[in-house]
Amino acid sequence: MAENLNLLTSTQDVIKIALDKLGYEDSMYELLKEPMRILEVRIPIRMDDGKTKVFTGFRAQHNDAVGPTKGGVRFHPDVNRDEVIALSMWMTLKCGIVDLPYGGGKGGIICDPREMSMHEIEKLSRGYVRAISQIVGPNKDIPAPDVFTNSQIMAWMFDEYSKIDEFNSPGFITGKPIVLGGSQGRDKATAQGVTIVINEAAKKRGLDMKGARVVIQGFGNAGSFLAKFLHDAGAKVVGISDAYGALHDPEGLDIDYLLDRRDSFGTVTTLFDNTITNKELFEIDCDILVPAAIANQITEENAHDIKASIVVEAANGPTTAEATKILTDRGILLVPDVLASSGGVTVSYFEWVQNNQGYYWTQEEVDEKLEKKLVEAFENVYNVATNRNIDMRLAAYMVGARRTAEASRFRGWV
Repeated sequence: MAENLNLLTSTQDVIKIALDKLGYEDSMYELLKEPMRILEVRIPIRMDDGKTKVFTGFRAQHNDAVGPTKGGVRFHPDVNRDEVIALSMWMTLKCGIVDLPYGGGKGGIICDPREMSMHEIEKLSRGYVRAISQIVGPNKDIPAPDVFTNSQIMAWMFDEYSKIDEFNSPGFITGKPIVLGGSQGRDKATAQGVTIVINEAAKKRGLDMKGARVVIQGFGNAGSFLAKFLHDAGAKVVGISDAYGALHDPEGLDIDYLLDRRDSFGTVTTLFDNTITNKELFEIDCDILVPAAIANQITEENAHDIKASIVVEAANGPTTAEATKILTDRGILLVPDVLASSGGVTVSYFEWVQNNQGYYWTQEEVDEKLEKKLVEAFENVYNVATNRNIDMRLAAYMVGARRTAEASRFRGWV
């Protein structure tokens, strides 16, 4: 809980600095430092053993001045109110950075889907939609997949909402299966966005991606796709990790072999004897380090040990504020999470647009539009950081917060 409180307060701290640098009064910070609304719900579910279990869920809507709120729903035992609030604020920033007509939203249920049957997960998914149905919708708040949720769970939620709404509403939720109005490329969008950003960062440092040595912490959905994209592009992925340990090969790991053997939760290191620790993973000599697992992994304790010249955050909040300063002072190019991992919400936006117009794009069209959005976003943030002589995280927060602040000002809220 303390970690999530730190996550929230550190996010609020950077937003405060960003708004101050942009010249806004304190009243703007008072508006943006917390969500406009957060709903906490209780969801009773009859489990397979016949007993009823009551789950707690949340939905936070940070700010809807720009447009409907948007953000994923995570199923995880560590979900809590502060985490959901912080992540809804990050979604506002992400949408501002990639210039989407959304505010930020986020949802979660305290549960462990790894210990539940598919039948129980379906009932929980539908129960959550019933509980939050009054505040969500295609033009209010649009959920999406997140930690331990997927296209099947989105399909159940979509079906439940359509029953409540008595209308087929594919724009209510994104990350759906293709046959239910999903978009091409949504499942790999986050990793694809990170790959685009890595390529742009490499150009700034004069680094050729062919032969570049990459370390990826995390081998779940984002980490594994990312490893595959970079491997296929000619980079050498010299280190990967999961929750149980890490693998290292200075000549480059056989990514296709590892992908064939990972389980649905991204676990693969348990099949090997010669593993290293996550601490040792961060000390590997490499060109690019990508934390793609969980929060608070790069701290003031290990930031001095990192040998990469570029760090790209694919996870949410993997680098503490102290570590951000250390890396920046050392001349390491740190690409923050709110920019690097914005590919997922960008393709979610594409899915929503396609649902609204009833016309669907090819994979090539989605890839082209995603690349354009992410390259423009990277250039914008990089230029702000360079021109103002600030780190990329603060620059990203300034770019991300400005859109919502301006919309709030024009509406007369502040």
